[in-house]
Amino acid sequence: MSTLKKIVVVGNGMVGHHFVEQLHNLNSEAKAVEITVLSGESRLAYDRVHLSEYFAGKTADDLAMTSEMVYQQWGINFFLDAKVTHINRELQTVTTAAGVVYNYDKLVLATGSYPFVPPIPGKDQEHSLVYRTIDDLDAISASAKVSKVGVVIGGGLLGLEAANALKQLGLETHVVEFAPQLMAVQIDAGGGKLLKDKIEQLGVQVHTSKATQEIKAGKECRYQLCFSDGEVLETDLILFSAGIRPYDNLAKEFGLEVGERGGIVVNDLCQTSGENIYAIGECALWNNFIFGLVAPGYTMARVVANHIIAGDESSERFTGADMSTKLKLMGVDVGSIGDAHGRTSGCLTYTYENQPLGVYKKMVVSHDESKLLGAVLIGDTSDYDSLLQYMLNDIELPKSPESLILPSAGEKPSLGADALPETATICSCLNVTKGDIIAAIDTGSTTVSAVKSCTKAASGCGGCASLLKNVVDSELAARGVVINTDICEHFAYSRQALFDIIKVQEIKSFTELLAQYGKGKGCEICKPAVGSILASVWNEYVLNPQHVALQDTNDTYLANMQKDGTYSVVPRVPGGEITADKLIAIGQVAKQFGLYTKITGGQRIDLFGARVDQLPLIWQQLIDAGLETGHAYGKSLRTVKSCVGSTWCRYGQQDSVTMAIDLENRYKGLRAPHKIKFAVSGCTRECAEAQSKDIGVIATEKGWNLYVCGNGGMKPRHADLFATDLDSTTLVKYIDRILMFYVKTADRLQRTSVWMENMEGGLDYLKKVVIADELAIADELEEQMARVVDTYQCEWKTTLENPESLKRFRQFVNSDKQDINIQFVEERGQIRPARAEEKLETV
Repeated sequence: MSTLKKIVVVGNGMVGHHFVEQLHNLNSEAKAVEITVLSGESRLAYDRVHLSEYFAGKTADDLAMTSEMVYQQWGINFFLDAKVTHINRELQTVTTAAGVVYNYDKLVLATGSYPFVPPIPGKDQEHSLVYRTIDDLDAISASAKVSKVGVVIGGGLLGLEAANALKQLGLETHVVEFAPQLMAVQIDAGGGKLLKDKIEQLGVQVHTSKATQEIKAGKECRYQLCFSDGEVLETDLILFSAGIRPYDNLAKEFGLEVGERGGIVVNDLCQTSGENIYAIGECALWNNFIFGLVAPGYTMARVVANHIIAGDESSERFTGADMSTKLKLMGVDVGSIGDAHGRTSGCLTYTYENQPLGVYKKMVVSHDESKLLGAVLIGDTSDYDSLLQYMLNDIELPKSPESLILPSAGEKPSLGADALPETATICSCLNVTKGDIIAAIDTGSTTVSAVKSCTKAASGCGGCASLLKNVVDSELAARGVVINTDICEHFAYSRQALFDIIKVQEIKSFTELLAQYGKGKGCEICKPAVGSILASVWNEYVLNPQHVALQDTNDTYLANMQKDGTYSVVPRVPGGEITADKLIAIGQVAKQFGLYTKITGGQRIDLFGARVDQLPLIWQQLIDAGLETGHAYGKSLRTVKSCVGSTWCRYGQQDSVTMAIDLENRYKGLRAPHKIKFAVSGCTRECAEAQSKDIGVIATEKGWNLYVCGNGGMKPRHADLFATDLDSTTLVKYIDRILMFYVKTADRLQRTSVWMENMEGGLDYLKKVVIADELAIADELEEQMARVVDTYQCEWKTTLENPESLKRFRQFVNSDKQDINIQFVEERGQIRPARAEEKLETV
């Protein structure tokens, strides 16, 4: 008979899974327990913190925190759709709705919480939904397809997440909040007012101090919300997000102690009033408090896992948790630290507000101004990490505390990583301290990614990534480890340093740069990097003799080489708008040269299967038809995708097509560290998918919202909202500055998304550089972009006019003959090159 303790876990949310993970890790050495997981849902644990990203393209698999294969490898017994309905405390068994009975030695309740739906008459409607699980999101998506207007009842953190979901689904979106302000639990009235203003600027209508008395049939929409003040609001979809309640029904039914307002009462070891039964996460009530964040739940999970394995010898206890949080709601940065409302007796406050920039900051300090008690940050959370450490570690405030949040107070006092004690919590989600990071470095982790893998820091919400990097860099520097930023062995400079050298010294070739600042002959790393910089700064013809050796294969032939050795040709189609004559010309070229054609994701036409000697002939016909190179071969602007905008669409707010064409024509000659893609959407329905692009523009009633640094590559990233309601002139000015700052400061082959994530200060710092001109380089960036615009050339046309360059486009170096062995076959009605197994024998 097995002597292993039977551990049954009821619930497999984020906290339940973290408990399983912690217990498994401890059990790998102890070999003391057998773990059974009973999940009430049809899938294993997934990331609820980033649930809203489901509407931005992430799938259930992307959000999954584990898999059936992983649990099988760990030896975990797991059962899906296994909702527990009965607990027999005497026999120590649980029974599921299907009637299956499981014995336990220790029972862990991780049942979480459920959405609170106010008892409003008429709430039980077909399109009245909640926002909690992936199944809920699927129901919301289905409802949105047959709806035009959506209302979220509840203006808290989850309510605003839900509103963002409706907005992403293309609905006219409203938020209805009973309290006088949004996020009343986390932020004060001043912060709430600014948050409301910023969210309304994004096109979401906010209704505060509204009590919904009844929901009835609407006149223009499906339903009508009737408020206590006599006003009404029409909507097709109602999404309840008015708070959560602990899922404590099992505890109530089977005799466990619960709080007066709900929650399973637990002690410092997370033990309930029932012998051998624990509760963790949002269903647990500790010291009359329920913790609605994931980090405290993770701490509870660790405490219980340690206690089950080590018994009372375990020294760890749950002693509460800091509820500070930093998040981004609908693109708006929000931070709340400690006593954000200033309720501590005798406390004092400092407040800073910049309405033009949409920034609000408040600090709450002790009566003697020596300690930080709390803070609120709206619109700019760049100070969050430092302020949090001041509070958590009881660090003495500087003589002028206001200097921590007031930009006009001079240079801010630096709270470096070396000033933090080893007990300082760096990652609150996973409870990783500075000491844990030091220990990881001591055992051989010498990069941020290695420390992440070892400690799991920054793998939760990710809000501590910047602070983690600072700590790692500080500790490595203290050990004498030099972080090498040299681009390669031939240049003892970073890419940014080389950019500055080339620009300031007016260096025009790789040979000149190597002679003055490098050594050796160069390599496959520095040559294309310098070639890119030269193109970005001087914008000369890339096939000039002094530049051609720096280019990769695609740039060398001004076309994309395919896996069969042929090339693809992509003419530019600005904004996706094309005339019938140009379409005919493309079709004629494809037919004449037997090319396979494909509409690209960027609203262009790709022509595949051209031999190198055919490229000039194809270019000539395309140029004669009024087309030009699409730069699909270069690290440059690829496309500016657009919807049809206000010209045709009944939802269009602005002329997105004209804006897309103007932007593409402006930036089509820009060379950059990596390829760049734009999109312009004519309204918030987002048909052009602007929020997945390096530069995204979305029309509003008042102008344009600008999104930056998104991408749809191997690591997709949602773009961040940079500025709202811009006029066309300001929009272009900001894009000029952003792109040239990226070209100037990014690392080699670095996409805009990674560039901003690695930038100290991130989005907030980029705003300071571009909008506030904090570095006083705005004019320089605009002048540099103007130079690029003014020196644009169609490289196909330049090549056709250059006999020496044309010599490169032959199949054989010393002969004009052609290779007739390339064969083509028909596929789906089009021609493509034959695969090896399809080729005919030739004599």
